[in-house]
Amino acid sequence: MSTAPPAFKQVQIPLNGPLHGPWPNVAPWGRRMPGPARPASPSTVVAIGAATAVAALSLPLGQVGLGWLVTAVAGAIALLVARPSASTVPALVPPRAEPARWDRPIWAVATIALLGVGTFRAAGWLFALCVVTATVTFALAIGAGRSMRAVATTYLIAPVAILRSAPWLVRGMARMRRPGRGPAPIRIAGTLAVSVLLLAVFGLLFASADPKFASLVANLLPDISPDSVLRWAFICCFVAPVLGGAAFLRAAPPNLTDLDQTEGRKVSRLEWAVPLGLLTLLFATFVAVRLTVLFGGDPHVRRTAGLTYAEYARAGFWQLCIVTGLTLVVLAGAARWAPRASARDRLVLRVVLGALTVLTLVIVASALAQMQVYIDTYGLTRLRLLVASCEVWFGVILVLVLLAGVRIRAPWLPRAAIGAGVLALLGLAAANPDLLIARNQVDRPADRVDVGYLSDLSLDAVPAIEKLADPHDRTCVLYQLSLNRGEDGWQTWNLGRATALTVIGDQPRPIDPERCARARYGY
Repeated sequence: MSTAPPAFKQVQIPLNGPLHGPWPNVAPWGRRMPGPARPASPSTVVAIGAATAVAALSLPLGQVGLGWLVTAVAGAIALLVARPSASTVPALVPPRAEPARWDRPIWAVATIALLGVGTFRAAGWLFALCVVTATVTFALAIGAGRSMRAVATTYLIAPVAILRSAPWLVRGMARMRRPGRGPAPIRIAGTLAVSVLLLAVFGLLFASADPKFASLVANLLPDISPDSVLRWAFICCFVAPVLGGAAFLRAAPPNLTDLDQTEGRKVSRLEWAVPLGLLTLLFATFVAVRLTVLFGGDPHVRRTAGLTYAEYARAGFWQLCIVTGLTLVVLAGAARWAPRASARDRLVLRVVLGALTVLTLVIVASALAQMQVYIDTYGLTRLRLLVASCEVWFGVILVLVLLAGVRIRAPWLPRAAIGAGVLALLGLAAANPDLLIARNQVDRPADRVDVGYLSDLSLDAVPAIEKLADPHDRTCVLYQLSLNRGEDGWQTWNLGRATALTVIGDQPRPIDPERCARARYGY
């Protein structure tokens, strides 16, 4: 006679209990961030410490250079090995599996590429844009969500992750001191001390034997001074928490899957179709009335009495840019709240949003035409180049919106829009914008060259400035640019700076100060 095994009562253990960290989770973060079930692994602790040390020694604050790329690669390697500590005892609450995301490596590579722009370009304004954009790609690489709301939530929970990562890493370090849990911290320190001693002894011997090797060692060794120590401490206090928070999110991805739902509370067809239909008619009327002005270009300026190129380019340009941005917001709202259950709903959605998108593309094209006339007349500047690049990006997004309208539902659209922006920024960096601006100025008639503006460019523009026809202007601009050469060292090396210094030379050229002042400031 067989007896059935006793039935066990299933007990649900909350994910925000003490098993998942020393701090209690509080809504809404408790629901989003349950935390790792185990402390940080020894490899995670060591990797974050090593990446922080690399950042302290290589990151050039206030200047672009190779050190940013080295820091980005070191941080990526540290996060790649970030995981909870292994345990032979099964956890009462199994850790939640990380959502599969094929695009995460792509966003990680994009982050490294953006931070690596400083290795090739000396323009600080361009690198600043790349750093800001890198924060978005970094959030996509470590976050668990795919939508823009999930990316925004990753930004919001970043401070919480940084705070919760501190005890997580401390518990991981405490486990390293136990037998069988890996090398103790004192043994790690001893290993590092022996390594430094061996490198110092043999390095000094090799340096005394070969002058070239001595010069190489002198360039690689950091300059130890009170300012350097303060800079290292500042970088460590910034990089270590950021990497710790990112490792915490990597080990226990927050639950953001519900934010990826693009389907919101639907409204009736009348509630959305009437306002957007009237808006589409307004767009059509504006395009019809302004068709000649929008694409008139040079012939329109010549035919219109009293109209200058500046007035034509500025007439409504910024308003059209704002209209384009607001239209993208309207399209995103309509895609979320417009019903699409029936075939008629989908047809109306395609017709209204498609017409509005096409008309907005016409406005984008007209804005680019106006900007081109302005550039042809008054030359290229950073602001004009950036605005034109943004308009092209808006146009690409609108084309993606038209493609998304084929199947109505397009969860890939936000990431595709961000990817298009990243590619546009990397393409702009590859084109070398300051060099393009300098070439545009140099190719203009001599009396229309803005010498003062050329003096404010970065060292990337030196190869074009070297071709200035007026030798005095050329000497003045090169001297002004040589004053912004920055510090020497492998951390601040970049291709644009190295190329410029081959033209300028190690020492600034002698100049006529009064002539340069008149050329730059107009007196």
